[in-house]
Amino acid sequence: MATLGPESARPPLSQLVSSQSIQSHIGSANLPPNRGLERALEEAAASGVLNLSSRKLKEFPRTAANHDLTDTVEADLSKNRLTDVPSEVCHLVALETLNMYHNCIRTIPDTIISLQSLTSLNLSRNQLGSLPACLCGLPLRVLNASNNKLVSLPETIGQLHSLMELDISCNEITALPRHIGRLKALRELNVRRNLLCVLPEDLAELPLVKFDFSCNKVSTIPVCYRNMKQLQSLQLENNPLQSPPAQICIKGKVHIFKYLSIEACRSEKMPDSLYLPVMERLSLSRPTTGRSKQDSDSGVGSDNGDKRLSATEPSDEDSLSLNVPMSHITEEEGISKDDSSEHICSLTGTHTQTHTHTQLMVDRTWWFYKINSLESVDPQFTMRRKMEQLREELELMEQLRDSIESRLKVVLPEDLGSSLMDGVVLCHLANHIRPRSVASIHVPSPAVPKLSMAKCRRNVENFLDACRKIGVPEDKLCLPHHILEEKGLVKVSVTVQALVDEASSKHTLLT
Repeated sequence: MATLGPESARPPLSQLVSSQSIQSHIGSANLPPNRGLERALEEAAASGVLNLSSRKLKEFPRTAANHDLTDTVEADLSKNRLTDVPSEVCHLVALETLNMYHNCIRTIPDTIISLQSLTSLNLSRNQLGSLPACLCGLPLRVLNASNNKLVSLPETIGQLHSLMELDISCNEITALPRHIGRLKALRELNVRRNLLCVLPEDLAELPLVKFDFSCNKVSTIPVCYRNMKQLQSLQLENNPLQSPPAQICIKGKVHIFKYLSIEACRSEKMPDSLYLPVMERLSLSRPTTGRSKQDSDSGVGSDNGDKRLSATEPSDEDSLSLNVPMSHITEEEGISKDDSSEHICSLTGTHTQTHTHTQLMVDRTWWFYKINSLESVDPQFTMRRKMEQLREELELMEQLRDSIESRLKVVLPEDLGSSLMDGVVLCHLANHIRPRSVASIHVPSPAVPKLSMAKCRRNVENFLDACRKIGVPEDKLCLPHHILEEKGLVKVSVTVQALVDEASSKHTLLT
């Protein structure tokens, strides 16, 4: 096992590789490279499905010219060493699906335009710096260009009128092209882990069902996104979001869209009769101690209209402020929009002129119930609890980083989740605490800089098994997907801390 440097030296994470942990390729590593290749070509000629995956190919087989592949509809050249899309593939004009996943592709030839039947193209885990404009002339429905080196998308991307799924995650894209709003068939868009600062408003016009823009630099969600009625899955974590604020975003899509609706009302300067907080319209606002009735009825203007959704909280049982457009309440209650203004006037007149104190208490109780059903505001203690929870999670993240960096003498990237997802660092941590607790570790190599998901999973499972052997209790063990999907770093932190504590306690007993 390679020895770590002195404590003062902190090598980059890429140098954390153990010589004894590097494993040979599974399967046919010691077999002749062309064994079975002819059989694969023969099967392709007969079935129309060409499978040349995981054969260490640096070029398209020359013996393919001896076989009739003109009717090939599906080609899988994934996990090879191709540096470009072979020109021979571009001659397979009947091709509908092309999988070039996990190669070393840097360029795509213009002759790919001849594949006018191609509907699915997988270019993920390559070394593409750009996508050619000619790619947008294909009838693609699915395009996966994730895990490349893309800095932009072609402006002609709007020509992909049939595109339903677009995955450009894990690249270096700083802005989406202005014509992306023309992809009227797009249902799934993944721009995760890029360098986006602004989300284009044109996306609100698309029928998106899944949208992932997590791990970017987005600070504001356009208010027009509230119109994305078909959206079912929205991933936005790890962005410096300010509008909506974090305490709204953690509650999910429903709260985010309600916040955007309120912001839209403010920006459009809707009439006071539709925008003023409903409870103030019912003369149930804060007590008027030391103020005139005119001051107490000032509504939103009294605080310059700066209240946020998460900040509209009652300070006592007689105070309430609800920044919800009346149209939302009438829709929830089954009252038609045409009757909403008449209903407001009716309520206002009744409450301000004829209700007794008892009736006001009854109405106030009903409105507290209505507010809870709309989930538009939270009690003050709930907001404080959320903020404390966020602060605790940040502290756990820093604790997790310190526990690993101080013991392995490495500097982890800013994106902590991505640096742990392949399990390599965690396995080394387990071996540092108890040598050989993880017998073998799959590690990246210069030829294959990123591990397959299967190898990542094996590393993670080996790490968790090592934790069990060392003595970490089951209730403190995270699950594999918490590491692999970067969705449970808090639980990972608990596991690592338990591992460190277990090692410390045993060391104390021994001494």
